[in-house]
Amino acid sequence: MAESDWDTVTVLRKKGPTAAQAKSKQAILAAQRRGEDVETSKKWAAGQNKQHSITKNTAKLDRETEELHHDRVTLEVGKVIQQGRQSKGLTQKDLATKINEKPQVIVDYESGRAIPNNQVLGKIERAIGLKLRGKDIGKPIEKGPRAK
Repeated sequence: MAESDWDTVTVLRKKGPTAAQAKSKQAILAAQRRGEDVETSKKWAAGQNKQHSITKNTAKLDRETEELHHDRVTLEVGKVIQQGRQSKGLTQKDLATKINEKPQVIVDYESGRAIPNNQVLGKIERAIGLKLRGKDIGKPIEKGPRAK
């Protein structure tokens, strides 16, 4: 084998400038002086969080849009639930346990803050025995044969 010289170091390639150095004004000017092709482009909204820009004026948009909101349970339905629950001797927590819902659901329905859900209303109707939907709100439910 040939003798190895451990004292000499061979550099295969020199590292180029980092990304930040390559973008600096000095690096661009130096590349232009050397005659290299330099392409610079200005990015729109660079360095800002504007990927989802609002094109319309927000005040104008607010004037255009209508007020959207969910319908709530009427206070009449809330009163019927409360009276039916009390006539059965149930607390809000007892009624919620009976229909497998959280007590807060009963509180919301009785106060008129709940968004009506037919499934929950049906459970409450069966538990208290009073109608909560349609035109016969507050009337007892007829116990007849169910149609299939």
